[in-house]
Amino acid sequence: MVGIVDYGFYVPAYRIKIAEIADVWGKRAADIESSLNIFEKSVAGVDEDSLTMAYAAAAMVFATNKIKKSDIGAVFFGSETPAYAVNPTSTILAEFLGIDKNYFATDLQFACKAGTGGLISSFGLVESNRLKNALVVGSDKANGQPHDALEYTVGAGAVALITGKSDLLLELVDYQSFSSDTPDFWRRDGMRYPAHSGRFTGKPGYFQHIFSAASQLLKKTSLTPDKFAAAVFHMPNGKFPQQIAKSLGFSYQQIEKSLTVSFLGNSYTASALMGLVSVLETAKNDDLILLTAYGSGAGADSFIFRVTKNIKTRRKMFSQIIKNKTYINYTTYLKFTGSL
Repeated sequence: MVGIVDYGFYVPAYRIKIAEIADVWGKRAADIESSLNIFEKSVAGVDEDSLTMAYAAAAMVFATNKIKKSDIGAVFFGSETPAYAVNPTSTILAEFLGIDKNYFATDLQFACKAGTGGLISSFGLVESNRLKNALVVGSDKANGQPHDALEYTVGAGAVALITGKSDLLLELVDYQSFSSDTPDFWRRDGMRYPAHSGRFTGKPGYFQHIFSAASQLLKKTSLTPDKFAAAVFHMPNGKFPQQIAKSLGFSYQQIEKSLTVSFLGNSYTASALMGLVSVLETAKNDDLILLTAYGSGAGADSFIFRVTKNIKTRRKMFSQIIKNKTYINYTTYLKFTGSL
């Protein structure tokens, strides 16, 4: 059996209310909030980036688990916003963490599913006994052009996962991917902000890929939605995951705990993983959890995990930790995001 041994996460302390952004552009906050189901979002500080947040998330794991750093045989770093255009972040992260140099390192990009791509790769290496444990991190300091729709949704954060075969927290039941060439979101070299195509973003992008990956996985495992304690879907906003959950047969109660986007925004590669760590705060032994991440361009990775008894000793109090927050105004927000 292969799966996730432990996890850590990091959310910046700064927040900006959606009403603050809407007021600057003369928009009705109530309209924006109701259409996106987002009310505030996390903002990385001026001295924070995807690397520093990844380090904080990974440090949480090693601070609360006795995993030997010498057993980490691979480091996967997934991000849309790496610290360098050319220079791996995975090796810097491993150096900061004090991981022994005998490891495989790679940086991954696939929009918001780069982290789950790392999970699949690490599962294969662990299951084949090529290595004992791997570190997988999804981290992003997401950005959007001022006055663009993305400005209301993009957030920041990181999630770190240790994968392995023994002493598991989450056992992998199975997984399924679905991919296609769908140009719904992109950023060319030299462009400061990402661009997006409205006609491809919804049905042919997010909904088709997540539905296809998740429904095929359910069919392959002969599991039905009523067997799951929780489901987690990528969260570009607060409405899409609710709509896809309903189309797959999941109730609102099954996804409610995962909807971190409403108060943290869309942290891109960390988005679905952030929903997972939120769900783990109240998960119980033998619970089944469906996790499906989506990456523009486009693809979806869907997983089924079974919670083990180790949840009792490795549970992190997500909702309590992220209550440490400081609200900022729009001018400060522009400074922190580098737009001013």
